[in-house]
Amino acid sequence: MNPLLEAERAVLGAVLLDPDQLRHMDWLAPDHFHRPVHHALFTSLRKLHSDGHPAVGTDEPAPPRGTRGAWPDRITAGGSTPVRSQWVTDAVDDAALHVRGLTAAYAHTLISSCPRPEHAPVYGRMVLEGAIHRTVAQHAIRLHQAARADALKGEVEGTMRSADVLTGVLTDLARRWGTEPRPVAPTASPPTAAAVPPETADLVAEDERFLLAVLAEQPQALDEVVAWLRPGDFADPAHGQVYRCLGALHHRGEPIDRITLLWEAQQRGLLADGTLSGEQLTALCDGAVPGSADWFAQRVMRSSLTRTAAASARSVRALAEDEALGPGRLINAALHALGPLSEVRTRWATANATPTPAASVPSADGPSPARVHAARARSAPHHTPAPPGRPDPAPAPAAARSPTRGHP
Repeated sequence: MNPLLEAERAVLGAVLLDPDQLRHMDWLAPDHFHRPVHHALFTSLRKLHSDGHPAVGTDEPAPPRGTRGAWPDRITAGGSTPVRSQWVTDAVDDAALHVRGLTAAYAHTLISSCPRPEHAPVYGRMVLEGAIHRTVAQHAIRLHQAARADALKGEVEGTMRSADVLTGVLTDLARRWGTEPRPVAPTASPPTAAAVPPETADLVAEDERFLLAVLAEQPQALDEVVAWLRPGDFADPAHGQVYRCLGALHHRGEPIDRITLLWEAQQRGLLADGTLSGEQLTALCDGAVPGSADWFAQRVMRSSLTRTAAASARSVRALAEDEALGPGRLINAALHALGPLSEVRTRWATANATPTPAASVPSADGPSPARVHAARARSAPHHTPAPPGRPDPAPAPAAARSPTRGHP
């Protein structure tokens, strides 16, 4: 037995028995019913009620429970059909114009499914709860589909539109339910990890490798991307860790090359736990390619946005499919699940709004003596405090490379 289906039947049965119950359910709409036949019948009942059907407001009592099945055959002494019976007939006739399979027999099955007509508002609330779960799940599916489609096309516009629609739907549902929309973490259901669509996995990995190679060859290009690109934006966790190492070296003003990057990875335990290998780092440093770090970083960021959207959509759908989750908790938990996507979108907007600074030409003389001294001091076994007059960090020029590396 499906409780939601029983609630839909009970609501319709209550209104067929007592049209005045519609006055207490002005917040319930035909779209809230899952079955098309129920949708059509409730639409007709609403229409007849608003048109002032004679059964509305009548004092004619409903037939006893045991005689409901024969209601259409009851004829008054004057030969006329009771207005309540005519209410059922007219509703079925009108709804049958819009949906197939609706008969008077089914209408009386609905009447028999209603334990108490006066409980119609409670049954209606159950129908509304089911509609909220169903609506959230449907829009989550659409967001997931948009994210997958954008990932294949290398775009984000459709994903952002679908995310805006879902957020708007959640806000509207919160208003209808009478709650304040605010992100609240669910008590269970851990977040779903983002995954790269198999169709684009190779391309995404290639973009990430190209970006890291450009940053290793041109460390000053980190200034273009560090404000909005995060290690978590990389689909490959190992690539994200390499980016973290590059950022750390750059932040400390230390030179960046194959040796310093390998040392930083070792200091972070990435070689010991198998996250990275010396061969991977060497391949990245030796695989320098000409290109714009900003351009590759935006491609990585675009992929991160669509992956995050797909992961958020899966989380929202899982919440919507939890029938034990009340509408208020569902809406707030769904808004919380969309939080990571909002954060990525904010950084995406920053990436597209910030003008790309002109790339500086690496100095052929290598880093300044002050930076060399600072780097050596940090690499010494016993660290000493930096002198008070230490200059503020500035973008580090790339260290001079051997002519055999093909460096210009």
